[in-house]
Amino acid sequence: MIAFDNSYLSDKIKLLAGTDEAGRGPLAGPVVAASVIFPPKVYVKGVRDSKLLTEKEREKLLPRILQKCISYSVAAVSHTKIDQINILQASLMAMSLSVKRLQVKPDLILVDGNKIFYSEIPALPIIDGDEKSFVIGAASIIAKVARDRIMKRLCPYFPQYSWSKNKGYATPEHIEALKLYGASILHRKTFLRKIFAPDFEPEFDFEAELIEE
Repeated sequence: MIAFDNSYLSDKIKLLAGTDEAGRGPLAGPVVAASVIFPPKVYVKGVRDSKLLTEKEREKLLPRILQKCISYSVAAVSHTKIDQINILQASLMAMSLSVKRLQVKPDLILVDGNKIFYSEIPALPIIDGDEKSFVIGAASIIAKVARDRIMKRLCPYFPQYSWSKNKGYATPEHIEALKLYGASILHRKTFLRKIFAPDFEPEFDFEAELIEE
């Protein structure tokens, strides 16, 4: 992974930023993105695609990533915004915001996936970037840990959905709870139309302290 990143370094490109998102697939909650920059050739052993790591492994790697990086940032786009602009655009928005929040300006941005957002800084889409690039892999871990913590914090308000365990994803347990209790205000309406009728409305009225961009 570090060799992949080093291939982009040159006299003009000395600092790489990696950016990735977590939470494109869940039925509830925000999509969260992170960006991170490391000093040239710095590596954190064990970093790879966050989806290939256990929750315990991600939590263990996070402080090592934050200790060795030059700068990192996190941005979240709410379930409401996801319903308004679709999950792809919300994911790109979250990644764009996280890059803008970096305290250090990179020379090049490596973006996970096959799409990029508008940026004054040169950006490259990297398909399966979280498997190939160290900086993207590190960003994926930061984003995943941040989003998991958000869902755990929200879980006590809606314990019937078991978000502390499923993080809002469409597990059989989550879907069963939706059919039994209906949808909460934090569920993504556009995602639930595959489960419920197209014109369904949430049954609960609850305002959570989420980041709305």
